[in-house]
Amino acid sequence: MVVESFKNGDPRPVYQRFRDKGRLAPEGLVYVSSWVDEGLARCYQLMETADRALLDKWMAEWSDLVDFDAVPVISSEEAASRVLPALRP
Repeated sequence: MVVESFKNGDPRPVYQRFRDKGRLAPEGLVYVSSWVDEGLARCYQLMETADRALLDKWMAEWSDLVDFDAVPVISSEEAASRVLPALRP
């Protein structure tokens, strides 16, 4: 999960670049979905890759407009499969 904070709280430069150049994701980095907070200051973007270097390359393309926080996540189902066996009966 990538949390993007638009620099100066301004989403316009990000949307301008996206409109003009697209997502700029390298091959092997897959966009899954995204959500933007109602104040238009942050975007929560789910990206998928087996290679963290691809995510870093993509974030570098946008780092002049966005501050990033990348958090590795797993599905709820995977979390349950890790936790349930350790629960008391």
